[in-house]
Amino acid sequence: MSVHDDLTSVQHALDDLLRSVGRLEQQLGGGLEIRRVRTDADHLRESVSLLREASQGQAAPQRPPLVTISDAPYDISLWTDSDDEGLGARDRHAP
Repeated sequence: MSVHDDLTSVQHALDDLLRSVGRLEQQLGGGLEIRRVRTDADHLRESVSLLREASQGQAAPQRPPLVTISDAPYDISLWTDSDDEGLGARDRHAP
């Protein structure tokens, strides 16, 4: 599924949740507990809306092209002037 499809699915689930909360609110009255549930559901709706806006502003991440590394041995002359990491140069010693 794409991000758009997932967000749409979440939006539909939240719509169902809000309808159910509305029915519960009619049956149970407007007590503190049901108000908290309604507030939480409204916050979820706002968060999904923000996610949808953020996802529209971003393109799908591009993967960098793969680089093929040859199995052939490296030319030994590449290492003639190199320092051994942590050991320093071959012709010098640590102070």
